[in-house]
Amino acid sequence: MSRNILLVDDQRDVLRLLHSTLDSLKNTDIQIFEAPSGEEALLEASRNQIDLLVADYLLPGITGVELVHKIRARHPEAKVILISGITDRKARDVMLGAGAAAIFDKPIPLADFLDVVERCLGLVRTIFPPEATDGKDEARHSRLSDLLANFRQDINAQAIILINERGRVLARAGDLYDSSLEVSLLSALIAIHAAGLKASRYIHQETPDSYHVFRGGDHDLFFIPVTTSYALLLAGNGLANEEQALETISSLLNLRQQMEKGLKSLGVTSELKPLAETPEPAKAEPAKKTAAKVKPFATDAAPAPEMEALLKTAADKKTSQSDMDSFWNDAAEKHGSTPLKPDMISFEDARKLGIVPGEKK
Repeated sequence: MSRNILLVDDQRDVLRLLHSTLDSLKNTDIQIFEAPSGEEALLEASRNQIDLLVADYLLPGITGVELVHKIRARHPEAKVILISGITDRKARDVMLGAGAAAIFDKPIPLADFLDVVERCLGLVRTIFPPEATDGKDEARHSRLSDLLANFRQDINAQAIILINERGRVLARAGDLYDSSLEVSLLSALIAIHAAGLKASRYIHQETPDSYHVFRGGDHDLFFIPVTTSYALLLAGNGLANEEQALETISSLLNLRQQMEKGLKSLGVTSELKPLAETPEPAKAEPAKKTAAKVKPFATDAAPAPEMEALLKTAADKKTSQSDMDSFWNDAAEKHGSTPLKPDMISFEDARKLGIVPGEKK
């Protein structure tokens, strides 16, 4: 079953980047159309069925949101991904209200973009394939989700999510304010997680033990590692206020212990591997006696007599630039035309002798 994707952006470089990124999926069922403006995009939509619209929020003429409404009037089932460099919350609300499945800031995280495309089109997921689980694992995952749901209710949070080192959600309760940015947010947090693990190794922590707090914005965020492979993200309003922050962290640390036990039942450990030590350079073997007789080329070569004379006189008087020029000019005239091989002559000498093929004597 073919799926049509319409890319709309007034920057040709962005269109080429997105097109080549989609081509990397190597899915023959995908057909890609491009348009540099909303008006041309509507023309493409009148000619072809559109399953996924990827559009810039700021377009010349009609905006990306207006384009979404017009495309969906013709293709109600079309999924939408919007691209924007705007961080204004009102603009984000407008894009969410238009039904965007995801909103990406520029520069676009391409792996996350491809994952959302595969999700939107219902394709076999090749970028971040789902983890295979048996019945026992599913039951354990369900217990983890129950733990998160109870915790969220107890502290009146908006969402709490357990993610792995690849930014994949293992269990969750609730949703972030802007779910369209979840993929990009989790990707950024995983980079923090990796940097935190490295810092933990430097200070020789046996298990990762740190937390990161983001206050304000759409909601307060708390991010703490559970093991080397998993971390918890907590989101809610007012959780990072001065009078509540310590209580929130204490509650999270208690939850982490319970989550760690649950993960151990899935076979997940939390040991930190030590940083790889820099190997000592191999000791040089004693030089063989035959090699000791070999001297560097520079020490073997005797200086030219002319240069030796210049060096001797340099100690007594300052050699002028004209003297140096004269020396090199004389050397070039004397040796410059000498062939590298005595049994060969230069092209100019051959011409003078009249033996160049094709030329008259």
